[in-house]
Amino acid sequence: MNVFHVFCFLPLTLGILTLLPHSLLGKAVDEGNSRNSELLQRVKRGWVWNQFFVLEEYTGLEPLYIGKLHSDMDKGDGSIKYILTGEGAGSTFTIDDGTGDIHAIQRLDREVKSQYVLRAQARNRLTDRPLEPESEFIVKIQDINDNEPKFLDGPYQASVPEMSKIGTSVIQVTATDADDPTYGNSARVVYSILEGQPYFSVDAKTGVVRVSLADMDRETRENYTVVIQAKDMGGQLGGLAGTTTVNITLSDVNDNPPMFDQRLYQMSVPESAPVGSVVGRIWARDRDIGVNAEMKYSIIDGDGRDTFDISTDPTNLFGIITVKKPLNFESKPSYTLKVEGTNTHLDPSFRHRGNFKDVTIVHVSVEDVDEPPLFDQPAYYVELPEDAEIGTVVKMVSARDPDSANNTVRYSIERSSDPEKFFYIEITSGSLMTVRLLDREEIGWHNITVLAMEMNNPTQISSVTVAVKVLDVNDNPPSLAHYMDTYVCENAKAGQLIQTVTAVDPDDPLGGQHFYYSLAPEAANNPNFTLRDNQGTQITRRARRAQDQTVFYLPVFVSDGEQPVQTSTSTLTVRLCSCDHEGNVMTCNAEAYSLPASLSKGALIAILACIFVLLVMILLMLSLRSHRKKPYLCDEEENVHENIVRYDDEGGGEEDTEAFDIAAMWNPREVHHPLGKVRKDMLPEIESLSRYVPQVCVVGGGGDSNVHGYVLAKLLEADMDPCAPPYDSLQTYAYEGEGSVAESLSSLQSGASNTDHEYDYLNDWGPRFKKLAEMYGVLETNKDSPQQLLMTE
Repeated sequence: MNVFHVFCFLPLTLGILTLLPHSLLGKAVDEGNSRNSELLQRVKRGWVWNQFFVLEEYTGLEPLYIGKLHSDMDKGDGSIKYILTGEGAGSTFTIDDGTGDIHAIQRLDREVKSQYVLRAQARNRLTDRPLEPESEFIVKIQDINDNEPKFLDGPYQASVPEMSKIGTSVIQVTATDADDPTYGNSARVVYSILEGQPYFSVDAKTGVVRVSLADMDRETRENYTVVIQAKDMGGQLGGLAGTTTVNITLSDVNDNPPMFDQRLYQMSVPESAPVGSVVGRIWARDRDIGVNAEMKYSIIDGDGRDTFDISTDPTNLFGIITVKKPLNFESKPSYTLKVEGTNTHLDPSFRHRGNFKDVTIVHVSVEDVDEPPLFDQPAYYVELPEDAEIGTVVKMVSARDPDSANNTVRYSIERSSDPEKFFYIEITSGSLMTVRLLDREEIGWHNITVLAMEMNNPTQISSVTVAVKVLDVNDNPPSLAHYMDTYVCENAKAGQLIQTVTAVDPDDPLGGQHFYYSLAPEAANNPNFTLRDNQGTQITRRARRAQDQTVFYLPVFVSDGEQPVQTSTSTLTVRLCSCDHEGNVMTCNAEAYSLPASLSKGALIAILACIFVLLVMILLMLSLRSHRKKPYLCDEEENVHENIVRYDDEGGGEEDTEAFDIAAMWNPREVHHPLGKVRKDMLPEIESLSRYVPQVCVVGGGGDSNVHGYVLAKLLEADMDPCAPPYDSLQTYAYEGEGSVAESLSSLQSGASNTDHEYDYLNDWGPRFKKLAEMYGVLETNKDSPQQLLMTE
């Protein structure tokens, strides 16, 4: 009999199990039946093994021995080869194919994989033929306490209402242990609190955190940190532990009544503040937050409860006092309000603490404001007949200063409301009167704006509207609706209707229009036509005309029915025409259609074209004449336009670098250059006059004497030329003119006087005018002309 043994050697126990696979048993029975029990033999057991149990987390240096496979056919000669397949075969588990010893070569972790299913088979080493059928066996990993409890959802956030009772549940925490809960106490967790006492506690089994201190107040402390520990092995010594943090916040409840921060508020508001203006803000402080601090305010007493109103701002925390009615400092300068503030969200469980309301006093002072005049009526309405005489008083308007000063008021009319100036208002009395005749047919209504202004403060102005309705007076005669021109056929019969005429009247009487028609007295006995008045006058033919008359003029007399009666006479032209038997006009006398001679369109266009050409020629001549150059007085006169430089202080000329060549001034002899050299700031034809300066006039030596001589020579040249204005730049000094002590320093008009000038006073002006005094001191000895040039350093 061949027997396959599996031996399992464990560190603590040795278990040997002998198993018979169902496949082998079934096969033996079938073979016995097929041979009809002719050959009697025992059914062999193919496998005898043990179930393997291995502890996890082996930390030894050598491979962990699991067990041994052995077959009865193994004679120990090495002809049997053992094969291991299945989960982890070759990577986690290995087998010695000669001895059948099984080892674990990897570290085993039950929390990763708790068991492995392997298959074993014995084969002939030479032929590789299976000697035993393949069968499975299991390697189970036994648990050890190698995992601490973990709070997978931590850290935790929780809240509980303030003032909660002891035992109130806050939150439940849960710790998870990865060890096998069915094997020992490795996964049995016990909870405890490490931090957060005496405010909170935790249930050891369930992990429920509860309040352990009564009347915790959020206004005193709002946030708490609780540390919870979870320990396995039932909390015994040597167990593994894990911790988590629970942040607990006390939520607010309405347990504090409101209280105003002031018992008396002082506020002020100008009397001109419009209705709805904000006067001030009050606040009843509440230690609670959120909806528990929201307030409602009301005025419960005081003499201003009808004048002021109070509402809550959008945050529902502050009370806003506003103006409810117009204010008047003169009638009442101050008000007192009693205001109550109440919580809007009350907690019934805290009613025993009070009414949750508070009261304060608000004193409002009305500030005096200079107000504009106030009219005694908001608007005025007046009816005035259109025949009112000039100077008729239309209305007396009245305004007063509402302030205590009661300043005098002056009246005027806003001109934009009466652009044609029909009215005038007396400035002191406010009497509105007419200054022009009125005409209802032109303007039926006048809307006058009257202004009232304080005498002492013209900025205070108010206005009022005076509506003047102009009443109708029968002052317009009626007239025919339009110029009437009609015809009558030559063969018209007597009594035939020729034309119906109507009249119009711009007046508008209360009873409506009523007109009366008749022929004028001079045509009352007209032999050809009659007029019948039926409120739409009809003209009929009476008899045949005279043979030589083709146009008839009928004067129609029209009168109205109002007082005073107004009448008018209009002329109706009737032309005699030839008609067919149906009454259609065929021809009329040429007199009926004679028209005045008129110009043709072509002639009219030609006349307009001639007028346009004439206007263009006139404008061209005027333009040429305006651009014509004026003649020069003399050839040299244009020198006057030389550089004119204005200096803001006395003396100077330092910045006048364009008027002269400064090198030439220091060395005047070098100015005798060719005549082509000209001044920088003058036209090319104006050459420098320095070429005419006789050099004998240059006296002295050195730089100052050269300048001195050059200027003297220029002055002499200017004096000798009667056509030249003073040559050189015109200097304008800040203090010359009539207001200066020295009067004018300019030499432009010095030629107006024939007397000699005295320049001794230049010596008294100080060192800035020393050079000028020296220059004109020399000129006095030479009796120079008064037409001279003034120049300072």
